[in-house]
Amino acid sequence: MLAGKRIVLGVTGGIAAYKAVEVCRRLIDAGAHVTPILTEGALHFVGETTFSALASEPVRTSLWDVDHDQDGSPIAHTRLGQEADLVLVAPATARLLSDYRTGRSDDLLTATLIATRAPVIVAPAMHTEMWEHPSVSENLGVLRARGVHVVPPEEGRLAGGDSGAGRLADPSTIVARVESVLAKQPTSGDLGGLRILITAGGTREPIDPVRYIGNRSSGKQGFALAEEAAARGADVTVVATVRRPVSTGIEVVTVETADEMHDAVVSRAPTCDVVVMAAAVADFRPVTTAGSKIKKAQGPPEVRLEPTVDILAALGSSKPTGQTLVGFAAETDSVRQNAESKLRAKGADLIVANDVSAPGAGFEHDTNEVVILSTSGAIEVAKADKRVIARAVLDAVISTRSSQ
Repeated sequence: MLAGKRIVLGVTGGIAAYKAVEVCRRLIDAGAHVTPILTEGALHFVGETTFSALASEPVRTSLWDVDHDQDGSPIAHTRLGQEADLVLVAPATARLLSDYRTGRSDDLLTATLIATRAPVIVAPAMHTEMWEHPSVSENLGVLRARGVHVVPPEEGRLAGGDSGAGRLADPSTIVARVESVLAKQPTSGDLGGLRILITAGGTREPIDPVRYIGNRSSGKQGFALAEEAAARGADVTVVATVRRPVSTGIEVVTVETADEMHDAVVSRAPTCDVVVMAAAVADFRPVTTAGSKIKKAQGPPEVRLEPTVDILAALGSSKPTGQTLVGFAAETDSVRQNAESKLRAKGADLIVANDVSAPGAGFEHDTNEVVILSTSGAIEVAKADKRVIARAVLDAVISTRSSQ
């Protein structure tokens, strides 16, 4: 979704500047044309050569650099601001936020920010005490009111061994916001106007207030699908058993058990154009749940199991005309055959199957390897980042909808 988009990447002088290298790489991998601007402060933390090697153009550092691409014109900030589809600042220091808010433009980056009419995203990063200072909050409030998009920092380890709020958001989160913002521009993505419901994570079926029957699903694939769908213009709701950071505009409904997921999904599915059941729903649950913790001294409990509700089958039997239903099949053997049986039995349009015993695929990994099955054939997707897998799944959804 970033193919051909011109993005100015501003990097300011904070320890988190090293993470901007990964942000740059991800933008390039997604097909964007990236022009890096490094402030004088940033050069104390990262090198010009690294960004020049990774980005689409050499690093810019000064207002007084001659813009050789424009017949020697020394007004690079004007050209960059006018040609950019989006300007991203990561990390954005407290100083940058203050200068941008007040219109103080004494370097190339702040001048470019003021010279552009493109969407602007800032990803602040600073020590907790600075992040919580009233002036920083006020500056961000003014910038938000002007339409600037903010990717809030996370909690975690900071410079000097400290820990708290102020850590730069994960590069994947920042790039997802870039995609989301651009998808909502007038040239919306190929899923624009569609309402998509996605499930994520593994359900937990309680044995007692402490123990449960569950699985190792992290929800990473489901949330990757949500981010990809939102970046391509869809209106996205996620029903999940886990909490993960999401881009602005993605609705998250948190549940725990198969029954709770069933109720949340079935009540919302009739108004959705696409439903993607990426969650690992438990097949069985205890017949009874103890009201208090089962003590070890009492010996191993006898846990009798019963089937849980089959959410995918319920959706398939009541699927509205025009809706596309996608199921997932986590297998360890006979992957293709088991997935084909599931496709026929559940009334789904697509089944995404993977071998969760394969190295680097399935539960908890950042990568996956799948086969996407439909009544018209199969698409094999080699091991890749789960966002790439999500892209392939949604491409298959679009293809299916065009043939319906």
